[in-house]
Amino acid sequence: MKVYYECGACFLRQAREAMDLATDDNELKIDLMEDIFKFLAENYTKGASSNKLGSAMHRMIKEKTNCNDPYSKEKVLGNKIALEFLPIAERLLEEDDTLENYIKIAIVANILDFGALGLDFDPQKFIFTNLDKDLAINHIDQLKSSISNHSDVLFLADNTGEIVFDKLLIEKLCSFGLNVTVVLKEKPILNDACVEDAQAIGLDDIATLTTFGTDSVGIIYDEVSKDFKKLFDNSDFIIAKGLGNYEGLTEINLEGKDVFSLLCVKCSAVSKDIGVDERENILLKL
Repeated sequence: MKVYYECGACFLRQAREAMDLATDDNELKIDLMEDIFKFLAENYTKGASSNKLGSAMHRMIKEKTNCNDPYSKEKVLGNKIALEFLPIAERLLEEDDTLENYIKIAIVANILDFGALGLDFDPQKFIFTNLDKDLAINHIDQLKSSISNHSDVLFLADNTGEIVFDKLLIEKLCSFGLNVTVVLKEKPILNDACVEDAQAIGLDDIATLTTFGTDSVGIIYDEVSKDFKKLFDNSDFIIAKGLGNYEGLTEINLEGKDVFSLLCVKCSAVSKDIGVDERENILLKL
Protein backbone atom coordinates (compact mmCIF):
# COMPACT_ATOMS: atom_id res chain seq x y z
CA MET A 1 0.00 0.00 0.00
CA LYS A 2 1.22 3.48 -0.82
CA VAL A 3 1.28 6.16 1.86
CA TYR A 4 -1.70 8.44 2.40
CA TYR A 5 -1.29 11.90 3.90
CA GLU A 6 -2.46 10.60 7.30
CA CYS A 7 0.44 8.16 7.46
CA GLY A 8 2.88 10.96 8.29
CA ALA A 9 1.18 11.85 11.55
CA CYS A 10 0.78 8.16 12.39
CA PHE A 11 4.52 7.53 11.90
CA LEU A 12 5.33 10.35 14.32
CA ARG A 13 2.84 9.03 16.89
CA GLN A 14 4.33 5.55 16.65
CA ALA A 15 7.84 6.97 16.89
CA ARG A 16 7.00 8.86 20.08
CA GLU A 17 5.36 5.82 21.67
CA ALA A 18 8.16 3.45 20.67
CA MET A 19 10.81 5.84 22.01
CA ASP A 20 8.92 6.24 25.30
CA LEU A 21 8.85 2.46 25.63
CA ALA A 22 12.50 2.03 24.63
CA THR A 23 14.28 4.69 26.72
CA ASP A 24 13.97 7.32 29.44
CA ASP A 25 16.84 9.36 28.01
CA ASN A 26 15.20 12.61 26.84
CA GLU A 27 18.33 13.88 25.12
CA LEU A 28 18.51 10.69 23.12
CA LYS A 29 14.85 11.03 22.20
CA ILE A 30 15.42 14.55 20.86
CA ASP A 31 18.37 13.37 18.78
CA LEU A 32 16.42 10.37 17.55
CA MET A 33 13.35 12.42 16.64
CA GLU A 34 15.62 14.75 14.65
CA ASP A 35 16.90 11.69 12.76
CA ILE A 36 13.34 10.52 12.13
CA PHE A 37 12.33 13.96 10.81
CA LYS A 38 15.26 13.82 8.40
CA PHE A 39 14.42 10.28 7.34
CA LEU A 40 10.78 11.11 6.67
CA ALA A 41 11.68 14.35 4.89
CA GLU A 42 13.84 12.36 2.48
CA ASN A 43 11.64 9.30 2.07
CA TYR A 44 8.01 10.26 2.76
CA THR A 45 6.98 10.96 -0.82
CA LYS A 46 4.03 10.19 -3.06
CA GLY A 47 4.12 6.53 -4.00
CA ALA A 48 6.29 5.46 -1.05
CA SER A 49 5.50 2.10 0.55
CA SER A 50 3.85 2.57 3.93
CA ASN A 51 5.22 -0.53 5.63
CA LYS A 52 8.73 -0.02 4.21
CA LEU A 53 8.86 3.42 5.85
CA GLY A 54 7.42 2.08 9.12
CA SER A 55 9.89 -0.81 9.23
CA ALA A 56 12.88 1.47 8.66
CA MET A 57 11.70 3.91 11.33
CA HIS A 58 11.19 1.24 14.01
CA ARG A 59 14.56 -0.34 13.21
CA MET A 60 16.16 3.08 13.65
CA ILE A 61 14.56 3.41 17.08
CA LYS A 62 15.64 -0.07 18.18
CA GLU A 63 19.21 0.49 17.00
CA LYS A 64 19.74 3.95 18.46
CA THR A 65 18.17 3.13 21.85
CA ASN A 66 19.86 -0.30 22.07
CA CYS A 67 16.43 -1.71 22.91
CA ASN A 68 15.71 -4.79 20.82
CA ASP A 69 12.08 -5.11 21.90
CA PRO A 70 10.44 -1.81 22.98
CA TYR A 71 6.97 -3.37 23.04
CA SER A 72 7.91 -6.34 25.24
CA LYS A 73 5.58 -5.29 28.11
CA GLU A 74 2.74 -4.57 25.67
CA LYS A 75 3.20 -8.05 24.20
CA VAL A 76 2.80 -9.54 27.67
CA LEU A 77 -0.34 -7.41 28.14
CA GLY A 78 -1.66 -8.61 24.79
CA ASN A 79 -1.22 -12.23 25.84
CA LYS A 80 -2.90 -11.51 29.18
CA ILE A 81 -5.94 -9.94 27.49
CA ALA A 82 -6.11 -12.80 25.01
CA LEU A 83 -5.98 -15.49 27.68
CA GLU A 84 -8.68 -13.71 29.70
CA PHE A 85 -10.91 -13.62 26.65
CA LEU A 86 -10.12 -17.15 25.42
CA PRO A 87 -12.76 -19.03 27.51
CA ILE A 88 -15.44 -16.68 26.19
CA ALA A 89 -14.26 -17.22 22.63
CA GLU A 90 -14.24 -20.98 23.11
CA ARG A 91 -17.78 -20.87 24.52
CA LEU A 92 -18.97 -18.82 21.55
CA LEU A 93 -17.42 -21.35 19.19
CA GLU A 94 -19.15 -24.21 21.00
CA GLU A 95 -22.45 -22.45 20.34
CA ASP A 96 -21.61 -21.68 16.69
CA ASP A 97 -18.73 -23.69 15.23
CA THR A 98 -19.07 -22.44 11.66
CA LEU A 99 -15.93 -21.40 9.80
CA GLU A 100 -17.31 -17.86 9.57
CA ASN A 101 -17.50 -17.57 13.35
CA TYR A 102 -13.88 -18.73 13.69
CA ILE A 103 -12.95 -16.11 11.10
CA LYS A 104 -14.85 -13.38 12.96
CA ILE A 105 -13.16 -14.14 16.27
CA ALA A 106 -9.73 -14.21 14.63
CA ILE A 107 -10.42 -10.84 13.00
CA VAL A 108 -11.73 -9.26 16.19
CA ALA A 109 -8.52 -10.43 17.88
CA ASN A 110 -6.64 -8.27 15.37
CA ILE A 111 -7.73 -5.36 17.60
CA LEU A 112 -4.85 -6.27 19.94
CA ASP A 113 -2.56 -3.91 18.03
CA PHE A 114 -0.94 -1.17 20.09
CA GLY A 115 1.04 0.06 17.08
CA ALA A 116 -2.09 1.00 15.12
CA LEU A 117 -4.43 2.02 17.93
CA GLY A 118 -1.99 3.45 20.44
CA LEU A 119 -1.39 2.53 24.06
CA ASP A 120 -4.47 4.08 25.71
CA PHE A 121 -7.40 2.31 24.06
CA ASP A 122 -9.52 -0.27 25.95
CA PRO A 123 -9.06 -3.49 23.93
CA GLN A 124 -11.36 -5.65 26.04
CA LYS A 125 -14.31 -3.26 25.63
CA PHE A 126 -13.57 -2.93 21.92
CA ILE A 127 -13.49 -6.73 21.47
CA PHE A 128 -16.92 -7.24 22.98
CA THR A 129 -18.54 -4.43 21.00
CA ASN A 130 -17.14 -5.81 17.73
CA LEU A 131 -18.08 -9.48 18.06
CA ASP A 132 -21.72 -8.92 17.12
CA LYS A 133 -20.90 -6.93 13.99
CA ASP A 134 -21.27 -8.43 10.54
CA LEU A 135 -18.18 -8.49 8.36
CA ALA A 136 -18.17 -5.39 6.16
CA ILE A 137 -16.53 -7.46 3.41
CA ASN A 138 -17.19 -11.18 3.63
CA HIS A 139 -15.57 -13.42 1.02
CA ILE A 140 -16.29 -16.58 3.01
CA ASP A 141 -17.56 -18.51 -0.02
CA GLN A 142 -14.31 -17.88 -1.90
CA LEU A 143 -12.36 -18.95 1.19
CA LYS A 144 -14.34 -22.18 1.46
CA SER A 145 -13.64 -22.87 -2.21
CA SER A 146 -9.91 -22.34 -1.66
CA ILE A 147 -9.95 -24.68 1.33
CA SER A 148 -11.57 -27.36 -0.85
CA ASN A 149 -9.05 -26.88 -3.66
CA HIS A 150 -5.80 -26.87 -1.69
CA SER A 151 -3.96 -29.14 0.71
CA ASP A 152 -1.61 -26.51 2.14
CA VAL A 153 -2.03 -22.96 3.37
CA LEU A 154 0.53 -20.31 4.32
CA PHE A 155 -0.70 -18.30 7.33
CA LEU A 156 0.96 -14.91 7.80
CA ALA A 157 0.62 -14.05 11.50
CA ASP A 158 0.43 -10.57 12.99
CA ASN A 159 0.39 -9.68 16.70
CA THR A 160 1.26 -11.36 19.96
CA GLY A 161 -2.01 -12.00 21.83
CA GLU A 162 -3.86 -12.18 18.55
CA ILE A 163 -2.16 -15.50 17.76
CA VAL A 164 -4.02 -17.09 20.70
CA PHE A 165 -7.19 -16.76 18.60
CA ASP A 166 -5.39 -17.49 15.35
CA LYS A 167 -4.64 -20.86 16.91
CA LEU A 168 -8.38 -21.57 17.16
CA LEU A 169 -8.81 -20.74 13.47
CA ILE A 170 -5.73 -22.77 12.51
CA GLU A 171 -7.13 -25.78 14.38
CA LYS A 172 -10.33 -25.34 12.37
CA LEU A 173 -8.34 -25.19 9.12
CA CYS A 174 -6.49 -28.36 10.12
CA SER A 175 -9.85 -30.08 10.64
CA PHE A 176 -10.48 -29.58 6.90
CA GLY A 177 -7.32 -31.53 6.15
CA LEU A 178 -5.09 -28.52 5.46
CA ASN A 179 -1.42 -28.49 6.32
CA VAL A 180 -0.77 -25.06 7.88
CA THR A 181 2.55 -23.21 7.90
CA VAL A 182 2.55 -20.14 10.16
CA VAL A 183 4.95 -17.30 9.32
CA LEU A 184 6.25 -15.08 12.14
CA LYS A 185 8.84 -12.36 12.60
CA GLU A 186 12.52 -13.26 12.77
CA LYS A 187 13.13 -10.52 15.38
CA PRO A 188 10.84 -8.26 17.44
CA ILE A 189 9.17 -5.25 15.88
CA LEU A 190 6.15 -3.47 17.39
CA ASN A 191 4.07 -6.13 19.17
CA ASP A 192 4.32 -8.60 16.28
CA ALA A 193 4.60 -12.28 17.13
CA CYS A 194 7.91 -14.12 16.87
CA VAL A 195 8.51 -17.88 16.86
CA GLU A 196 9.00 -18.03 20.64
CA ASP A 197 5.64 -16.29 21.15
CA ALA A 198 3.93 -18.92 19.00
CA GLN A 199 5.73 -21.75 20.77
CA ALA A 200 4.61 -20.35 24.14
CA ILE A 201 0.96 -20.99 23.21
CA GLY A 202 1.63 -24.40 21.63
CA LEU A 203 1.09 -23.31 18.05
CA ASP A 204 3.96 -25.56 16.98
CA ASP A 205 1.88 -28.57 18.11
CA ILE A 206 -0.62 -28.08 15.28
CA ALA A 207 1.28 -26.20 12.57
CA THR A 208 4.72 -25.76 11.06
CA LEU A 209 6.41 -22.54 12.19
CA THR A 210 8.77 -20.45 10.11
CA THR A 211 9.78 -16.80 9.79
CA PHE A 212 9.89 -14.04 7.21
CA GLY A 213 13.64 -13.96 7.83
CA THR A 214 13.40 -10.33 8.89
CA ASP A 215 11.72 -7.91 11.31
CA SER A 216 9.64 -5.94 8.80
CA VAL A 217 6.24 -4.44 9.56
CA GLY A 218 4.09 -6.93 7.68
CA ILE A 219 5.54 -8.60 4.60
CA ILE A 220 8.06 -6.74 2.44
CA TYR A 221 8.89 -9.05 -0.44
CA ASP A 222 12.30 -7.62 -1.30
CA GLU A 223 13.43 -7.85 2.35
CA VAL A 224 12.37 -11.42 3.22
CA SER A 225 14.85 -14.29 3.32
CA LYS A 226 15.57 -16.48 0.30
CA ASP A 227 13.97 -19.41 2.12
CA PHE A 228 10.75 -17.54 2.78
CA LYS A 229 10.68 -16.06 -0.72
CA LYS A 230 10.84 -19.60 -2.15
CA LEU A 231 8.08 -20.72 0.23
CA PHE A 232 5.89 -17.75 -0.69
CA ASP A 233 6.45 -18.14 -4.42
CA ASN A 234 5.43 -21.80 -4.22
CA SER A 235 2.33 -21.16 -2.09
CA ASP A 236 -0.98 -20.94 -3.96
CA PHE A 237 -3.17 -20.41 -0.87
CA ILE A 238 -2.34 -17.69 1.67
CA ILE A 239 -4.22 -16.27 4.65
CA ALA A 240 -2.80 -13.05 6.06
CA LYS A 241 -3.70 -11.28 9.29
CA GLY A 242 -3.51 -7.57 9.99
CA LEU A 243 -2.75 -4.19 8.48
CA GLY A 244 0.97 -4.66 7.88
CA ASN A 245 0.50 -7.83 5.86
CA TYR A 246 -2.32 -6.20 3.88
CA GLU A 247 -0.10 -3.21 3.13
CA GLY A 248 2.73 -5.47 1.97
CA LEU A 249 0.64 -7.91 -0.06
CA THR A 250 -0.89 -5.08 -2.09
CA GLU A 251 2.66 -4.32 -3.30
CA ILE A 252 3.22 -7.90 -4.56
CA ASN A 253 2.11 -9.61 -7.76
CA LEU A 254 -0.36 -12.20 -6.47
CA GLU A 255 -1.46 -13.55 -9.84
CA GLY A 256 -2.37 -17.24 -9.64
CA LYS A 257 -2.63 -17.23 -5.86
CA ASP A 258 -5.67 -17.41 -3.57
CA VAL A 259 -4.84 -14.73 -0.99
CA PHE A 260 -7.17 -13.65 1.81
CA SER A 261 -6.69 -10.71 4.15
CA LEU A 262 -8.30 -10.86 7.62
CA LEU A 263 -8.22 -7.62 9.54
CA CYS A 264 -9.92 -4.90 11.52
CA VAL A 265 -9.66 -1.59 9.65
CA LYS A 266 -7.87 0.47 12.28
CA CYS A 267 -6.85 3.60 10.41
CA SER A 268 -8.27 6.05 7.88
CA ALA A 269 -5.57 5.28 5.30
CA VAL A 270 -6.45 1.58 5.11
CA SER A 271 -10.14 2.55 5.25
CA LYS A 272 -9.67 4.61 2.09
CA ASP A 273 -7.52 1.98 0.42
CA ILE A 274 -10.08 -0.79 0.91
CA GLY A 275 -13.19 1.37 0.69
CA VAL A 276 -14.86 0.61 4.01
CA ASP A 277 -15.35 2.57 7.23
CA GLU A 278 -12.82 2.57 10.03
CA ARG A 279 -13.22 -0.10 12.73
CA GLU A 280 -14.95 -2.45 10.30
CA ASN A 281 -13.91 -6.11 10.16
CA ILE A 282 -13.23 -7.73 6.81
CA LEU A 283 -12.46 -11.03 5.12
CA LEU A 284 -11.12 -9.86 1.76
CA LYS A 285 -9.88 -11.91 -1.18
CA LEU A 286 -7.07 -9.88 -2.72
